[in-house]
Amino acid sequence: MGRTHALSGAVLWLAAVPALSREEWLGTHALSLSSNQVLAGAVVAAGAGLLPDIDHPRGRIAGTLGPITRTLCRWVGRASGGHRHATHSLVFAVAMGALMGLLADHFRYGWWAALFVLVGFGLRGLGLDFEGHEFWSGLKDCVTAGIAVYLMHGLDMGFAAWPVALGCVAHLIGDCLTPRGCLLLWPVPWRMETVIVPRTDGRAERLVVVPLLAVVGVILTVHTLGVGFPSGLFR
Repeated sequence: MGRTHALSGAVLWLAAVPALSREEWLGTHALSLSSNQVLAGAVVAAGAGLLPDIDHPRGRIAGTLGPITRTLCRWVGRASGGHRHATHSLVFAVAMGALMGLLADHFRYGWWAALFVLVGFGLRGLGLDFEGHEFWSGLKDCVTAGIAVYLMHGLDMGFAAWPVALGCVAHLIGDCLTPRGCLLLWPVPWRMETVIVPRTDGRAERLVVVPLLAVVGVILTVHTLGVGFPSGLFR
């Protein structure tokens, strides 16, 4: 479900940051990020953790911007072959990462618009809504996303391709652990699944997976802020 996807996106990004920052592994492509950039990346990855579900017109994120996102999800679903098809693949993850990285590098206003949508997706996924009041829930998400864009607009987000792609990959991993799996190697029609979570939004997900991801996220965030990392890793 949305909460699991958002949390897993942020967790995978935070777990990957030390590896992405090692010059001996990535050379000149290694990331050199401030703590604010790492945390901003976690916000982006959480939103990107919902991106593959843009093919589902009745899914959680379809209501983020009302009829706008519902129509977008309907079009994407038709073009991609339906839910858990093209958008649930590594091709999609790489493409979204490349697109968002391009926007962040060269099209500032386009990136801010994309960031607004990503943060909105993440908020919808977390499900912190006003029960029975869709309008006010949507308004709250839009205001919060706007505040996030304002706070992050001055950050250099040229590394955005990484948290976006990793957020999408986290979604794919999660769906592959449930029935139906994903077409990871789309367009190859090979659906991959290893069922560990037998039912979405079931007891295993709500009582085990979500709390575990939350705890891991807190631990990784503490480390990201400098505890346990080599001096000068984030600057």
